[in-house]
Amino acid sequence: MVCPVRWDPRMPVALVVLLLDITLIYHASRTGRLQPWAFIILMVPLIGALAYIVVELIPEWWGGPGAAQARKRVANRLDPEKRYRELSDRLATSDTIANRAALAAECHTIGRFEEAESHYDHVLRLPQGDDPAYALAKAQAQFARKQPAEALATLDALRERWPDFESAEGHLLYARSLAEIGRLDEALEEYQAVSQYFPGAEARVRYGLLLQLVGRTAEARMVFNELLIQMRRAPKYLRDAQAEWLSIAEKQLSA
Repeated sequence: MVCPVRWDPRMPVALVVLLLDITLIYHASRTGRLQPWAFIILMVPLIGALAYIVVELIPEWWGGPGAAQARKRVANRLDPEKRYRELSDRLATSDTIANRAALAAECHTIGRFEEAESHYDHVLRLPQGDDPAYALAKAQAQFARKQPAEALATLDALRERWPDFESAEGHLLYARSLAEIGRLDEALEEYQAVSQYFPGAEARVRYGLLLQLVGRTAEARMVFNELLIQMRRAPKYLRDAQAEWLSIAEKQLSA
């Protein structure tokens, strides 16, 4: 029988921390959480242990979807590439379109845009990967790595290959790419078109900003004003979801 460790006021704090770290690392190893927690706990004594308790143990004790989501957010901040490593291992084991597309999407999420583009390129070359959604995702990765001309070329090829494919996100990306390479008149036309049906406020705010940039201030103010009037009638959850873009519109009107 193992005797419990009794508290002794003379026991050094460092020893207590060490015992706590060992206990938590053992727990992590038994529950499949050794990576990256062993490294975090050992490299940041006490703080790493507290983080493990907050991120892993408390949500486990309390349960519930809210706690699980909070745990995921904190874990992503502590180890943002954990899912990337998991998906990379999965792809190495089974190179399927689904696994490669999942890894590509995660690459985009964590800022590995060039790698994301490479994975989408690979998928598009496969007989069963010939899908406009992957071409759009490739263009998004190209734009994210500051290559708007390449994104535009990919979107033009997409439109030629799949003329019936419709995507508000793709249409907005097309307008943004045109604006980035200086084709402003064309960009304004595309912004005007996409702002008529794009869900949310982003397309209209970007349209207004470009109108301001080219000196069409009165039209820009009209776009911002109409957006804000419309959103005042929208449910609160919609206004909250669009808060960032509505704030930009308000600032432009008050400038």
